[in-house]
Amino acid sequence: MSTEKRITEALEGALRLPLTPQSRYILMSDCHRGTGNANDNFLKNEYLYLAALQYYFAGNFTYIELGDGDELWENRSLCRIKEAHTESFSLLADFYRAGRLYMLYGNHDIQKKQPSFVQKHLQTCYCGKKLCEIPLFPGMPFYSGIILESGPGQQKICLTHGHQADFLNSTLWKLSRFLVRYLWKPLEGLGIPDPTSAARNNTLKKKSEQRLSRWASEHQCLLITGHTHHPIAGTPGCSYLNTGSCVSPYGITGIEVSGLTLTLVKWGLHTREDQSLQVARQVLGEPLILG
Repeated sequence: MSTEKRITEALEGALRLPLTPQSRYILMSDCHRGTGNANDNFLKNEYLYLAALQYYFAGNFTYIELGDGDELWENRSLCRIKEAHTESFSLLADFYRAGRLYMLYGNHDIQKKQPSFVQKHLQTCYCGKKLCEIPLFPGMPFYSGIILESGPGQQKICLTHGHQADFLNSTLWKLSRFLVRYLWKPLEGLGIPDPTSAARNNTLKKKSEQRLSRWASEHQCLLITGHTHHPIAGTPGCSYLNTGSCVSPYGITGIEVSGLTLTLVKWGLHTREDQSLQVARQVLGEPLILG
């Protein structure tokens, strides 16, 4: 199956959500939540993630995660991932209870496309504040795509993970998972990056982004993905944006959708004039205003 067909298929029958002047969405991707060990690339940024989620929850944003939320290629146990990140899952549970949470699956958490997997592993989580199990995502579906639209025939934003543009990580995902779990994970501990990852191989990254941008242009829509971990801000006339990731050494990124304005933002650690540290939100590039 071609890249064009894989992306189109991911968005066929996609969940449709309203895009109005009152809409407030925060799009994040590629958290790769792990088990809290040395290979857990999310762990170092979790405090930034928590600060961002608290900000967006208080601001009445709806959180949409564009896949690879949990690292299920390197790790077999989602239970251990939940145990390592109880506060993050508790906050996500708050969004879900408020009716403001939607999630896509990516290649690293593709198991979530199976309702039986979700039913078994994502019904509850431990809450450190209450010292007990609380409901997590009971009955929540995970999607291959979501479309934000202002009305039939009007502006629409297509959301999917983006691995569909990468043959090795889509069609051959089981082979890729095997290589990551048993070869690249131990080598990562020695400082050797995975050359098959679009997030770490610049040639693969560029090719994936070109394919995604071409698809968006041909289908005359705005496409937003994750997967490559490369944040891309919108410019007038552009057709492709990328949320970035939550595992960068320098912070986490996401795209805010406020009405018809799209803003790429970064959450990072900044130094005040008195030399104290603070978590701060920073706008990257110019906001994109949809016509």
